[in-house]
Amino acid sequence: MERYILAPDSFKGTLSAEEVCRILREEILRAKPRAEVLSIPVADGGEGSVDAFLTAAGGRRISVPCHGPHMEEVMGFYGLLPDGTAVVEMAAAAGLPLAGDRLEPDTATTYGVGELLAAAADQGARRIILGLGGSATNDGGCGAAAALGAGFLDRQGRAFVPAGGDLDRIDRIDLRQQRPLPPLTIMCDIDNPLCGPAGASAVFGPQKGAGPELVERLDRNLRHLADVIRRDLGKDILTLPGGGAAGGMGAGAAAFWNGTLRMGIETVLDTVKFDDLLRGARLVITGEGRLDSQSLRGKVISGVAVRAARAGVPVAAIVGAVGEGADGIYDSGVCCVFTTNHRPEPFSTAKLHAEENLRYTIRNLMGFLQAVESRTG
Repeated sequence: MERYILAPDSFKGTLSAEEVCRILREEILRAKPRAEVLSIPVADGGEGSVDAFLTAAGGRRISVPCHGPHMEEVMGFYGLLPDGTAVVEMAAAAGLPLAGDRLEPDTATTYGVGELLAAAADQGARRIILGLGGSATNDGGCGAAAALGAGFLDRQGRAFVPAGGDLDRIDRIDLRQQRPLPPLTIMCDIDNPLCGPAGASAVFGPQKGAGPELVERLDRNLRHLADVIRRDLGKDILTLPGGGAAGGMGAGAAAFWNGTLRMGIETVLDTVKFDDLLRGARLVITGEGRLDSQSLRGKVISGVAVRAARAGVPVAAIVGAVGEGADGIYDSGVCCVFTTNHRPEPFSTAKLHAEENLRYTIRNLMGFLQAVESRTG
């Protein structure tokens, strides 16, 4: 029985990774009814990460009452996989959609994320994967740490829950009452530092509602937080690659809970035991909305291709568009690249035909494979 492995990212703005897997699976089985098709939808840590892991590895989704980005009551959730791994996406408690029209990164909090982490630990999770992405916050993870029992004290010794706008009030950090967490892996697909022109506030603050003056204040406050953490906790997070993810949550998770930052694709592939699944595979099909130079920096396609190449399994990439610097992907182990957009048209038009175009592309790929097999078999 031929085995095909599907490991795509979402096609941003059109199809989720799960939808891409469904379409590819249907068309492969149409061409090869007796084939074994394994679906591993990939998420980058933002919205949809829990569902992607559950689809790939099995398990259950657990609902948890918690607090949203402005301390409103919301129903959050996390995923519990069969091996005891819990998957938490911070967007479930601190995401931009939950903030609605109230885009205020100076007051938004990650407090609810801490509540989700606590719930997963209470459930007996053996380890936790925390997905970063899509946050409305800029508090360096202080809200989540406070929910877990960390103490943030001002100059008068009064405890408070810091948000992005008042991190500069922190005079001392006390973790003695913070509840322990199981080993924590942080899914992060960016390498931005905490502060500076490439930091959390400057790069991601504007999309959360911060104007130039607020961006400057948020950046200054995160730098103050880093200084206090270095003094009180003995950890230097200022230049940590990925520390600027999700409003500084990457740096905070490393400082408060000894979290290990890893590229999202590596986390997914290890969790589903991808290397074991590759044994005997006929083909791996991966993909994403746009293939360009950024795709070579540990993103989904290159991450999948490197693993498959080590196992001697060919990789086909299906993408929505190809940009500059994409040629380097062949050095990662990709054998061929197919684009789903067959007509010169803007994205606003192409996205209306996303499923149709994807089906057409995978049919072409399967037809080509069958033609090659008939000539060589």
